[in-house]
Amino acid sequence: MTIVIGGAWPYANGSLHLGHVAALLPGDILARYYRQKGERVLYVSGSDCNGTPISIRAAQENTTTEAIANHYHEEFTRCFNDLGFTYDLYTRTDAKHHHDSVQAIFLQLLANNFLYKKKIEQAYCETDNQFLPDRFVEGVCPNCGAKARGDQCDNCSTILDPLDLIDKRCKICGNEPIIRETEHFYFAFSQFQGRLDTYLAQAKIEKRWRDNALGLTERYLAEGVPDRAVTRDLPNGIDVPVPGFEGKKIYVWIEAVAGYLTASIEWAKQHQIAIEDLWNEETISYYVHGKDNIPFHTVIWPAILMGIGAKALPTHIVSNEYLTLEKRKLSTSQNWAVWVPYILSRYDADSIRYFLTMNAPENRDTDFSWREFIYSHNGELLGAYGNFVNRTLKFIEKSFEGQVPQAEIDGNMRKHTIQLFNVVENLIEAGHFKQALEAIFEYIRAANRYFDEQQPWLQVKENVEAGNQTLATCVYMIANLGQLLHPFLPFSAEKVRKMVGIHELMWHEQVELPASISEVAPLFERLDVELIEEEFQKLVKDSNN
Repeated sequence: MTIVIGGAWPYANGSLHLGHVAALLPGDILARYYRQKGERVLYVSGSDCNGTPISIRAAQENTTTEAIANHYHEEFTRCFNDLGFTYDLYTRTDAKHHHDSVQAIFLQLLANNFLYKKKIEQAYCETDNQFLPDRFVEGVCPNCGAKARGDQCDNCSTILDPLDLIDKRCKICGNEPIIRETEHFYFAFSQFQGRLDTYLAQAKIEKRWRDNALGLTERYLAEGVPDRAVTRDLPNGIDVPVPGFEGKKIYVWIEAVAGYLTASIEWAKQHQIAIEDLWNEETISYYVHGKDNIPFHTVIWPAILMGIGAKALPTHIVSNEYLTLEKRKLSTSQNWAVWVPYILSRYDADSIRYFLTMNAPENRDTDFSWREFIYSHNGELLGAYGNFVNRTLKFIEKSFEGQVPQAEIDGNMRKHTIQLFNVVENLIEAGHFKQALEAIFEYIRAANRYFDEQQPWLQVKENVEAGNQTLATCVYMIANLGQLLHPFLPFSAEKVRKMVGIHELMWHEQVELPASISEVAPLFERLDVELIEEEFQKLVKDSNN
C-alpha cells in the first residue's frame, strides 16, 4: 500500500504568502507522520508554470514567461525547503516529463471517447489581437454580483465560463472584448455524473473529506456537471497533440491537476518502479489545498481519473478555509500579505509551522495577527515546550553531570504517553492536525505541572529515589516529545532527539532512557513584544506603497 500525498501547485507568478503555507502545511505533517510509521509515502507537488497568471506577470514586467517561472520556482523550492517540507518530488508543469504525460492522458481520454470537438464562441480582444484565456477576462459574477475572473468566482466558488460574466473586460488592456468563433475539444463531464454522485455518497459515509469539500461538491453535482472545454487559445502551455489544433494548448484546469499523477509517474521512472505499484485500488491518497481548489480535486480530477481508467481515486480531501490577515482578507494586489521569504528571514520555521497548525483554517476562516504570532511563540513554544525541555535537561546537566538517573517511569505519565500516540495518530490520519497538536501541548503542560509538583530540586536532597524517578520520567517524556512533535515541529524535535541521544524515528513509545544528555541548548529564543507594532506598521506601510 502507498500513501500518496499531493500538495496543490502554486502559480509561479509571485511569491508565496502565509495563506499558501496554511493550506499546504498539512501535506508535510502527513508525509512525515506516515514515514515515521514506516509506510511507503509518495509526497509530490510542483510549481504551476503554464497558463495565464504567468503570462500576465511576464507582460507586466516586459519579460518572458520562462524567466518569471524560473525565478518563482527557485524561490518556492527554497521556501519549502526552509519550512521543512519533505516532498519526494517537487517539480514544475513546464518540465518535459509533465508535457509528455499530460499529452498521453489527453490522447487516452480521446481514445476512450470522452473528448469531442465543438465550435464555440470565445472572448477575443481586438486591441491585443488574441483570444482571451479565461483568466484574462474579468467582470461581474452573474451568481453573486462580486468581481470575478472568467474561470471562477472566489467570492461564491461558482465555476464560470468567461462569456457568463457581466461587463466583461480584457485584463491586459481593459477594453471590452468581442465574441468570435473558434474550435476546441470538450470533455464529456456529463457522462460521469452518476459515477461522481456515487463517489460523493461513498465519501460521505467514510467521512474522509473536510465538510467544506462535501458541501461544495454536493452543490456542484446537484447543479449538474456540464461538459467543459479542455483546450484553449493560450500563449504558453502544453500543445494539443492532434493535427489541426496547432497553436492551441491543453487547458490549465485539466493539465495542472494532472500534475499529481505526472509527478508520480516521473518519480516512479526515476526509481524504476511501475506506476501501478504506487497508484492502484489500495492507494490511500490525501489532496491538500485551499477552499478555492475544491471542485478541481473532488469533481474534475476524479472524472479525469475515471476517464483514463485509473484505480486510485482521491480518498482524503484536506481543504482549508481561508486565512485572513489582521482581520482583513489577504490581498496580493494590495500587498496585504505576509510574504514567506520575509517571515522566514526573521523567524523560526517551527514558530511558523506551530502558529499555522494551531490556528489552521480547518473548518472556518482563521486570522493571522502579529500579536498572536509573537505571543504564541513566547507563551507556548518557549514558555511551555522549550521551558520543560530546558529546565529538565539543565537540571540533570548541573546536578548529575549530564548522567540520566535510571529509574522506573511514573505509571500515570507512561499511561498518558502511550494513549497520546494513539490519540494523535487517529487525529492526523483523519486530517485533524490542530486537535492533534493541541493534545500534544496539553501533554507538555501536564509535564510542566508534574515537574513543579514533584519539586526534583528538593527531592534530590530529601528523597533521592523519588528525585531519580521524577527526572527519569521527565527525560522519558522529552524523548517521546522528540517523536510526537516530529511531524509538526521537525527542527526543534530533531534538536530534542539530539540532546537526549536518540537517532531513530518511530511512531510508538520511546521506552529506553538515554544514559546521558549532551549539549543542552534552548530550543527557542524569546521574541521582543515590540516586534508586534513594528511588523504591523511595516504591513500597513507596504500595503500603502
